[in-house]
Amino acid sequence: MIAPIVHHPFNFAIGPLKLTGFGIAMMAAFGIAHWVAQSVLEERGDDPEIMNDVTFAALVGTIVGAKTYFAILQGSFSALWGRSGFVFWGGFMGSVLLCAAVIRWRKKSFLRVADGAAVGIAAGYAIGRTGCWAVGDDYGRVWNGPLAVAFPEGLPRSTAGIMNAEYHANLPASISPDTVMSVYPTQLLEVLLGFVMFVVLWRLRKHEHASGWLFGVYCVMAGIERFIVEFFRAKSDMVGPVTSAQVVALAIAAVGIVIITWRRSAPPTLATAH
Repeated sequence: MIAPIVHHPFNFAIGPLKLTGFGIAMMAAFGIAHWVAQSVLEERGDDPEIMNDVTFAALVGTIVGAKTYFAILQGSFSALWGRSGFVFWGGFMGSVLLCAAVIRWRKKSFLRVADGAAVGIAAGYAIGRTGCWAVGDDYGRVWNGPLAVAFPEGLPRSTAGIMNAEYHANLPASISPDTVMSVYPTQLLEVLLGFVMFVVLWRLRKHEHASGWLFGVYCVMAGIERFIVEFFRAKSDMVGPVTSAQVVALAIAAVGIVIITWRRSAPPTLATAH
């Protein structure tokens, strides 16, 4: 048995101000996503300043969507007010809906802006997932292999009792409930896959397909990424043989395929047209 890496949360204080790695990662994620999206839009001849409104809408939509999705999963209205529960798919859907409303209000093309935003979202996702690692959240199933990580101070702690009660780990009763188990560091896997998505989208940013095609590519990759990660994640939201996140992931990937098919062709002189 390989000794696991023992994780401790990244928190510090500046006077009375308490900061967490998650909060810092979220600020960095939105900042980088904003900058990358603006850069892509400017390269493609669009007004990058619209991202000022879109990024704010994305921030609000992410918070509201993530908390609403989590409350639905928990079946509890009170889950809206807790500190936990920033579920990615809920945040993604809330963000897209509110951003679409803002873009429409600004009388711009959603698909053109979405192409630039897609590259930024992938960059922000890779950075944002470092926040999950920093606080010890969203870790994987019990595992004793290379790079296994124990979260004695995680959210929640990766103890045998919690892994059995919350994540259906089916660990033997002979293991004390207070024993800290090692697990897959799925947060780091998501950081890696998020970076791969960003690199692919960045290389495709000057595509000559119709507007929205790149956003479709993002949807397909994001769906595949999350579907894969769910096989390693500690699960509490099963829907038959898969998790609810995998169901949503397949739906998002299917939407992406529809968008790619719909927007794959454009006259040479109108490749970036509305």
